[in-house]
Amino acid sequence: MNTKAFSLALFSVLIWGSSFAAIRVSLQGGYDAGQNVLVRFSIASLLFLIYALWPGTKFRLPHKSDIVRIMLLGWLGISVYHICVTFGMETISAGTAGMLVGSGPIFTALIAYFFLKERLTGLGWLGLAIGFIGISLIALGSEGASLTLSNGSLLVLIAALATSIFFVFQKPLFTRYSAIELTAYFTWAGTLPFFIFSPGIFTALQSATLEAHLSVLYIGIFPAAIAYVTWSTALSLANASAVSSVIYLEPAIAIVVAWLWLHELPTQLSFIGGIVAIGGVIIVNALGRKSRSFSRKTAESIS
Repeated sequence: MNTKAFSLALFSVLIWGSSFAAIRVSLQGGYDAGQNVLVRFSIASLLFLIYALWPGTKFRLPHKSDIVRIMLLGWLGISVYHICVTFGMETISAGTAGMLVGSGPIFTALIAYFFLKERLTGLGWLGLAIGFIGISLIALGSEGASLTLSNGSLLVLIAALATSIFFVFQKPLFTRYSAIELTAYFTWAGTLPFFIFSPGIFTALQSATLEAHLSVLYIGIFPAAIAYVTWSTALSLANASAVSSVIYLEPAIAIVVAWLWLHELPTQLSFIGGIVAIGGVIIVNALGRKSRSFSRKTAESIS
């Protein structure tokens, strides 16, 4: 993975890692899970609409042949993922959620292997395995973590699979659209199902704490909008499996942010897990990928 793609992916993961604490604050401050996703993605959708309508901006409309794919990917990568994560976090610890979200690169590598013909070396697969071990250590070191596959755990695991499919199958669309155009389309499509949570939204807006409002605003601007654009740009520049390996850093970032924001002290085992996860990312990106360009022929094969 080239330096630009890695830097963009790392920026996205840094922002996404901070969203776990922000979600927790908003849920504790007066929003329920459904209202949380509705408000933050309404903010993101509005930002993309302003950008698209801004004078001088060249913003292409989607081709008719791509509309169904864009809608399905938006529902899967935005609607399913964020509903499952947010509702899942109501019943499981952040550490367990982080471990399950961290399984995403495994799904992405496997899907990319079969559909995009992306190849990892033996060291690449070893790096993915090491990264998952690091995620597991982080989860086991988090207070109250459990490996029992509860309903909340199942929801977050579904989210990890959904976002992996989303990352892989948007790749062919980069031959026709820019990263910001695709992200806008996915966000608008993915926001529509969230309106089923609109009953009671005005009461929540009036009764929620200021910190909860600011947290939702932050998530809407940065994790839900800007980070998705930088992540899509990274995906357009490198293999999906290599880019997605950076997600292994997300739980470690989430722990640090929770420590600074919510005063939740991470355990020694969590620190060790973070170091192991970083090692896995380094192996995948420095030693683990076979050189193979994403050709137009490969794109057309899954279009």
